[in-house]
Amino acid sequence: MAVVSVNQRAVTSWVGIVRIFAVLLSCLSFSLVASTGHFSGPYGTWCMFSWCFCFAVTLLILLLELLELYPKLPVSWDDLTAAFAMLAALMVFTSSVVFPSTFISSPCGGALCARQAAATAMSCLCFLAYALEVGLTRARPGDISSFLSTVPGLLKVFEAYVACLIFSLLDSYHSYAGLQWCVAVYSICFIITLLIILLTIGRCLSYMPCPLEKVLVAYNALALLMYLTAVIIWPLYSFHGRSRPDPCGTNCWWNKSLGITFLTIFNFFAYLVDLVYSTRMVFIRTPS
Repeated sequence: MAVVSVNQRAVTSWVGIVRIFAVLLSCLSFSLVASTGHFSGPYGTWCMFSWCFCFAVTLLILLLELLELYPKLPVSWDDLTAAFAMLAALMVFTSSVVFPSTFISSPCGGALCARQAAATAMSCLCFLAYALEVGLTRARPGDISSFLSTVPGLLKVFEAYVACLIFSLLDSYHSYAGLQWCVAVYSICFIITLLIILLTIGRCLSYMPCPLEKVLVAYNALALLMYLTAVIIWPLYSFHGRSRPDPCGTNCWWNKSLGITFLTIFNFFAYLVDLVYSTRMVFIRTPS
């Protein structure tokens, strides 16, 4: 008869306690919003998906660690959980901003508004829980056993997520070759970054026949240069000869283009910090 062992530290350690809070807070978030019935449209669907997805995956992680089943999975568990914690923090943070700005109107009153405000508060606390998990599981300086828990690894998740946000805002970019180049930059960097994340989780990077650390430094430098061109070209062509329409609603092209501009700048600085940290890890060795 098979005996299932129970790892109590999965729920009694600081990381386990934070995950339990994340499960409860994400459950409260989508439950409160579901009770209102007001979450239609792409933004409401995204928020509900974020809370439900984070709730389900975090609960699954807790169960796998509690029953000590995760060593049977053909993945790097530390990399997987670190990447998910970072992804969940970003998703819940986005939902905490998007939901109130889309569904809570001013003046706000009544039971409907109270539940929406409570859901927003629970979502913000849930973001703090995931952010705390990222801080607790982040690799200490000099420890590179789990790449995705290092600063460059966490930045890889951030860069891929920001690229996804950029894709969600893209509307019309066929009018100028410059805009098409920017979309190519976003796509190429996203695909390579996502491959690095997946190969790391799948323990496949060690089979590469070249020095991986130096390849990552070279890629970060190339991505930084490509994003630098996008930072300049996207607003130059996107706003050239075009004024902001009045009125300009949620789906207005101006707001979307402005959002892409800021997200491009965010990713540019993310790749810059990634390059600095990666270079220090490869070329600057701390004395043992």
